[in-house]
Amino acid sequence: MRRYIEVPLQLLDIEGEGFHIMVKGMIHDKEAHFLIDTGASRSVFDPNTITNFIEDIEFEKKEGLTAGVGSSDLESATFVIDSFTVGDLEIHDYEAVALDLENIHEMYDKLGLPRIDGIIGGDLLKQFKAVINYRCKKLRLTPR
Repeated sequence: MRRYIEVPLQLLDIEGEGFHIMVKGMIHDKEAHFLIDTGASRSVFDPNTITNFIEDIEFEKKEGLTAGVGSSDLESATFVIDSFTVGDLEIHDYEAVALDLENIHEMYDKLGLPRIDGIIGGDLLKQFKAVINYRCKKLRLTPR
């Protein structure tokens, strides 16, 4: 029996300048698209987009500023996602970070790429011992 889950990944060509990695999952039983970002310390979700998946969401303002996503000194908040999946990996009661991803949405719209619903960062990649296999186009995750 396998002790890991393999998630198909899609390599998104960014105008011949490189690639972004996208995987599919679900947030509250609705299909979602996630970027895989090994350089992001935390997984983040756009506060405007996440409301398409979670009703009556309560954001708690995060003290201090967050750096990253092409800018620095960004305001962020936290909230709880009861359940979401990356491929077949189920994640429950996850304290997520809400961060405005509008600059990514605009770039993806201009390039004709699918809209993203969140970014899976180093916190979850480390926790689930992620391995990215570019040749097979698979993300391997090991549940606890």
